[in-house]
Amino acid sequence: QVQLVESGGGLVQAGGSLRLSCAASGRTFSYIAMGWFRQAPGKEREFVAAINWTGDSTYYQDSVKGRFTISRDNAKKMVYLQMNSLKPEDTAAYYCAASKLPVVTTNKDRFDYWGQGTQVTVSS
Repeated sequence: QVQLVESGGGLVQAGGSLRLSCAASGRTFSYIAMGWFRQAPGKEREFVAAINWTGDSTYYQDSVKGRFTISRDNAKKMVYLQMNSLKPEDTAAYYCAASKLPVVTTNKDRFDYWGQGTQVTVSS
């Protein structure tokens, strides 16, 4: 079992930045891929970014490339999502997720554990 707790969401103006954090506890953290997803009201949960267990392979949704950066600290059991140049369309609940697979995946069905989410609201 892996327990995930997100933090760092909030209200920010367009063009601003936020850094989301995800604290993991439970089974070993070092051999699992991690990801961030988001869900806006009335929409399906969508992939945002993912990172493999060593941290040297990442993948992003096209709309966030160049603006968002995913990273991890295995010693601290933490995953981060640095979000810059935020846009109103980035408004959503953001979820941290852990996969039992060590490699990067964008498929939400491949993620086995989920946090409760943190709300990000970007005003125009």
